Amino acid sequence: MKERSSIAVIGLSVHTAPVDMREKLAVAEELWPRAISELTSLNHIEEAAVLSTCNRMEIYVVALSWNRGIREVVDWMSKKSGIPASELREHLFMLRDSDATRHLFEVSSGLDSLVLGEGQILAQVKQVVRNGQNSGGLGKNIDRMFKDAITAGKRVRCETNISAGAVSVSSAAVELALMKLPKSECLSARMLLIGAGKMGKLVVKHLIAKGCTKVVVVNRSVERVDAIREEMKDIEIVYRPLTEMYEAAAEADVVFTSTASESLLFTKEHAEALPPISLAMGGVRLFVDISVPRNVGACVSDVEHARVYNVDDLKEVVEANKEDRLRKAMEAQTIITQELKRFEAWRDSLETVPTIKKLRSYADRIRASELEKCLTKIGEDNLNKKMRRSIEELSTGIVNKLLHGPLQHLRCDGSDSRTLEETLENMHALNRMFNLDTEKAVLEQKIKAKVEKTQS
Repeated sequence: MKERSSIAVIGLSVHTAPVDMREKLAVAEELWPRAISELTSLNHIEEAAVLSTCNRMEIYVVALSWNRGIREVVDWMSKKSGIPASELREHLFMLRDSDATRHLFEVSSGLDSLVLGEGQILAQVKQVVRNGQNSGGLGKNIDRMFKDAITAGKRVRCETNISAGAVSVSSAAVELALMKLPKSECLSARMLLIGAGKMGKLVVKHLIAKGCTKVVVVNRSVERVDAIREEMKDIEIVYRPLTEMYEAAAEADVVFTSTASESLLFTKEHAEALPPISLAMGGVRLFVDISVPRNVGACVSDVEHARVYNVDDLKEVVEANKEDRLRKAMEAQTIITQELKRFEAWRDSLETVPTIKKLRSYADRIRASELEKCLTKIGEDNLNKKMRRSIEELSTGIVNKLLHGPLQHLRCDGSDSRTLEETLENMHALNRMFNLDTEKAVLEQKIKAKVEKTQS
């Protein structure tokens, strides 16, 4: 059986793991290069990328050995999070080669999101590539796969109508809040947003889309709030500093939280200290927490007049239009399959490179050996420099002309599936005829080099 390095994805998402586990595994964007460096230092991992968002934490790798590589990555995740590997495995999914690539293409296209077709994930996939380019951390396979995933995501959104009516996590949060409020009063509810980052800005955008006319925004600095106010003229935005957060919460019916704080902003004690909500608004203050790590403790829901909803609860918002979603997803799968074939053809075409190098090296060794025998028979005293150079050029010319045909049949850009198939057949035939054994040799050399580097 032919040995080959494997593309793999090991991860968990909102579909497989609770938010508290995802929190422990989340990797901040500024730490992605460090994570990639640690992963590629593992003995059986050649390339790596990290996709960490509020809904997923996925590690993409090129593994020189499937079983050993997966084990090393799972151990790394366990060490980073403090979660035993046995417990992690209950929530992890692991996909290999075309299944791993298809998964990334589906993620980039918004097919694996809570809200079908949401656009934020495509921007996050782009950021993985941008971050990798800035740090020099992505290898050629992972880099090409992510770039092709971006292409797939763009095509799906342009060629299907998957984004029409589809929303981001922020939009789903707004919809959930309005769903929980009394219909007659939802647009007059007092809205509070804590955090004016990208997600917070989208909350304001979707509040406007739903007809809300006023929102209070709590943020550490006023500059970001001013920028949102300048961009969005259709809503009254009232700024409150972070020091007035609890006073602002006391005056709000709905509290959206979207900050990067690693500690809870609201606990049960905080919620109990807040005044009750009017019965017209349902008598319950709503906390919609779209942060990972969470900003609002689950225990807040134990307070009689408070309810907490986090990113896992957004599933409730996306249950509508299943038939339409399925149709659009099927259209998207056709595009994804096309892009997947292009990527796999490109990757298959790379297989011939080691064979070309080994065949050339094999021929050069024979040429050098036979040339030495020839020169010895003629004798050094019977040759001047010009004659020696002519004989060497003759031997090189003969080898080049003999190799020209086989090497031409090993070169392929992967764009023609028939030509690619023939190329791979030629490659395997040459490997057998000349006993090159390139696939196994290349992997063994890579593993040996990584082990020696670790030991040194």
